[in-house]
Amino acid sequence: MVTDYYLPTLGGVQTVIKAHREALEYAGHEVFVFAPLAEQSSDPHIVRLPTARGFAPDGYPFTWTPSAAARTLHDDLRSREIDIVHVHTEMFAALAGFEAARALGIPVVQTMHGRIDVYTRSVLPLPSITTVLLAAMHRRRMSHDRSRIDPTAPYAATRMARRMWRLMVSQANHADHVIVPSAHFAAKLAAQGVQTPLTVLSNGLEDTVLEAVGAPTPRSLARGEELRVVWCGRLSPEKRPEVFVEAVSLVPGIRAEMFGDGVARRRVASATEAHADGRLIVHGAVPQSRVLEAMARAHVLVSSSLDFDNQPMVILEGIAAGLPVIVTDPDLAEMLPPGGGTITRTSDAEGLASAIRELRDDPARLLEMSSAAIAHRAGADSDPVTLRRRSTPARDGRRSR
Repeated sequence: MVTDYYLPTLGGVQTVIKAHREALEYAGHEVFVFAPLAEQSSDPHIVRLPTARGFAPDGYPFTWTPSAAARTLHDDLRSREIDIVHVHTEMFAALAGFEAARALGIPVVQTMHGRIDVYTRSVLPLPSITTVLLAAMHRRRMSHDRSRIDPTAPYAATRMARRMWRLMVSQANHADHVIVPSAHFAAKLAAQGVQTPLTVLSNGLEDTVLEAVGAPTPRSLARGEELRVVWCGRLSPEKRPEVFVEAVSLVPGIRAEMFGDGVARRRVASATEAHADGRLIVHGAVPQSRVLEAMARAHVLVSSSLDFDNQPMVILEGIAAGLPVIVTDPDLAEMLPPGGGTITRTSDAEGLASAIRELRDDPARLLEMSSAAIAHRAGADSDPVTLRRRSTPARDGRRSR
């Protein structure tokens, strides 16, 4: 597996890769993860790619140089007799993975996790300029000739958005197979010209997470008890954490916790001090175990992301923990269990506050939604959106790498 970011940094992609690795190893395969790291890993199956010194955009170690990363990958893939390269990102580690795999004749699987058109617009400094440079550097190592972007799609209406969609579609079309976690993202990729065979496959959760969560009980709210709300994700504009902070300020009778870090941390902290009246605690980056512990204490999980996420791992974790889930993005409805989640009427802070307020004032509905989430977990093996990543031992005893 090749990725531009990996644990111990927090994020959905990192969590997915951890889950994939566990499932594949349980099935009898051997998995190596290649990624830029701040320092060498003590795990022999995690290989550090050449990493920039003193440059970590959005807090993540950055692969540099692409040529050095490609040389490292080429030598390691050959010496370890790798059978498949599975790429999880679209930046320089990913490009190095494609380059090395092609030189060695190894098939490439690409999982498309996120909307980098939204991410780059929200996170990069001077995105109208830096996305030009990023696209040019990407195009130098991978042809963009195969992509024809439809400008009539609302998400590709700007030149900057089309630039990043061309990058995503081009990379997908250079792979041998593409995996996406959600049907709505698959439809967008196909509409924009992805011709590579494409599979929609839920991220799922590793058994270690399900074991940590245990057997959840339906959430109930006693008379006079405050509703406990949890939010988890990267503190970055595309996740809209400030919308959540404002929503909390509009709803008395609740207590909230936020987990995560990112470029918007200072703005979130300022907004919290100004508006949340001490009812919201921002914890910053924490281990996954801390997030699961907070979910065990909470009544409801909230996602304020809009037009960015595809299948947030934290929502799967919340469902596994028996939490009702509130989302502001209609695209995320496909991952909510029947009766176990709700979409806000509007995507702004007032719409989110209204949804939280309704659960605060209706303990019976809270109990019903929590029970539905737990029932979905019990029947996840037959559901379109699975919680458990199912695995079977390799039949012939051969360990694929």
